[in-house]
Amino acid sequence: MKPTSSSPAARTLAASLREEREARKVGLRRLAEKLGVLPQVLSLWEKGQRLPSVEDVSAILALLGVTGEKRDRIRTLARHAREPNWLASSNTDTPFALTTRLNLESTATVITTWSPLIIPGLLQTPDYIRSIMDKLSLPIEQADNRLRVRLDRQRILTRQDPVRFSALIGEQSLRENFGGAEVMSDQVDHLLEMSGRANISLRIVPSGIGYHPGLIGPFDIYEFADSPPIASVEHVSSTAFLHEESQTTGHKHDAKVLRGLALSEEASQALLREAAR
Repeated sequence: MKPTSSSPAARTLAASLREEREARKVGLRRLAEKLGVLPQVLSLWEKGQRLPSVEDVSAILALLGVTGEKRDRIRTLARHAREPNWLASSNTDTPFALTTRLNLESTATVITTWSPLIIPGLLQTPDYIRSIMDKLSLPIEQADNRLRVRLDRQRILTRQDPVRFSALIGEQSLRENFGGAEVMSDQVDHLLEMSGRANISLRIVPSGIGYHPGLIGPFDIYEFADSPPIASVEHVSSTAFLHEESQTTGHKHDAKVLRGLALSEEASQALLREAAR
């Protein structure tokens, strides 16, 4: 039977429960014993292969000493875990939107990204990232943490079994001035280097070609070996994770349209070399 826990909220619930237990250095068997459940059941909950009830989640949080806003947010995840789509707030220092994205990126076999105005996060250089953080006026510690997390995320592209990454990038993103000419030049050089990897397809969608569905905004599509795809769309202070087939099919169609409009990989590399100069 296909697990019901492949929804975005369910994946984040599983990751959050595992993170809270590991952060407190509580063994899985020890926690399972206190809960009165088999370790195998708790393991399935933490892997997202089965869904715990809201009562089970409340019991776990109580035993781990999770209180306040974090407890309330995880309980909210449990209540919405069976819903196919989910809107996650990005207003906190460690938002569930980020937890969800980290989980999707680390478990996906294929990621497709459309980014019309900004270099995709998985391909950004440290200086490019820092230029963004500077404009957000974040405290230094918080900016350093976000920089570190984003760089850690990029390891999925270079690990032993790397994710297949299809990056569709708007030409305008190469013309923006993030951090100055030197930062942009280094960023374009990095794109050229990464585009040479066998698991990465990088194609530029030219500017000035008229209307196309990508003008509505950026999106990501995550595909998995054992569960349906999930699409994500970022807003100013939240991220929508979409699991319904009608939603993901629509985004996959838009990605196909954008591939039809994009330059070939070879022509995209030539454009990058021109932009670097």
